[in-house]
Amino acid sequence: MQQEVEKYSKPTRILHWVHLVSFCILFLTGLVLFVPGLGVIAQDSWTRVIHRVAAVIFILAPIIYVPMNWKATLKGVKEAFSWSAADIGWLKAAPRYYFLGDETGMPPQGSMNTGQRLWWLIVLVSGVIFTITGLVMWFAKTTAPAAVLQWMVFFHDVAFIVAGTMLLLHIYLGLLHPLMTEAWKAIYKGTVSVEYAKKHHAKWYEEVTRGKEVKS
Repeated sequence: MQQEVEKYSKPTRILHWVHLVSFCILFLTGLVLFVPGLGVIAQDSWTRVIHRVAAVIFILAPIIYVPMNWKATLKGVKEAFSWSAADIGWLKAAPRYYFLGDETGMPPQGSMNTGQRLWWLIVLVSGVIFTITGLVMWFAKTTAPAAVLQWMVFFHDVAFIVAGTMLLLHIYLGLLHPLMTEAWKAIYKGTVSVEYAKKHHAKWYEEVTRGKEVKS
């Protein structure tokens, strides 16, 4: 039987799926509001209602998760902002890796590779921007100065474009890319094979298995 190692805890996986689903809803309803040609779909404001319900879930999910998993949260935030020369090496080798399947130049990675940490960093930053700008546009629409609202809309739209683009790339790599076959299983089941862990997250695998037995 193939040996496996735990990659994500159950609370982390639940947060991921709640956040992913709510953000996909936010992305689709936001697209309707963002693209002028799709405005006809937003008649009767039903898309705004769905957008706001999804926004509440998007905001509440980490608020519930963090107090119960604060150590994992702090570790994840620290990792998102920790960059080194190895990340430059990963970025240089990534095109040959993802387009040609050449793994020779990829440096050993931790629990998240450089691309995943870049996505995680965008999630953190854009999440804060979405929350602040969204709440201002929602609750201060009639009281905030026009200039403030214009800036809120601008930053909200920029975050939408950046995070939305990265979301599509994230989904493609997680579901369809042949070299990332176990990424889906990791976030669904919580485990990856030892072979996959050694190949894609060698530094992390060595850290978590030091002095421990790997389950089969």
